[in-house]
Amino acid sequence: MARRLGQSISKTAALVGFSRSAVVSIYQKCSKEGTVVNRRQGHGRPGLIDARGERRLARVVRSNRRDTVAQIAQEVNAGSDRKVSEYTVHQFVAYGAA
Repeated sequence: MARRLGQSISKTAALVGFSRSAVVSIYQKCSKEGTVVNRRQGHGRPGLIDARGERRLARVVRSNRRDTVAQIAQEVNAGSDRKVSEYTVHQFVAYGAA
């Protein structure tokens, strides 16, 4: 981004802490292929629940800290058209914001 804003290669390299040659090669790749980050988007299966569903899941987990994964999944799925598996709940509890 600094390079696109008109900074020199040397100043950009000093700013990000990489060598000049690394800045040049990344900038060239970025110019040819779009942003380097864009190539990683869209990989894997789409998430089953959206941001609202994640907030609801987090709220249920917080309010029922001693419940089992099966009990939490059952409560989350009650009255919902999108069903989440016990595996999804387990992954959320283990690695999510809960």
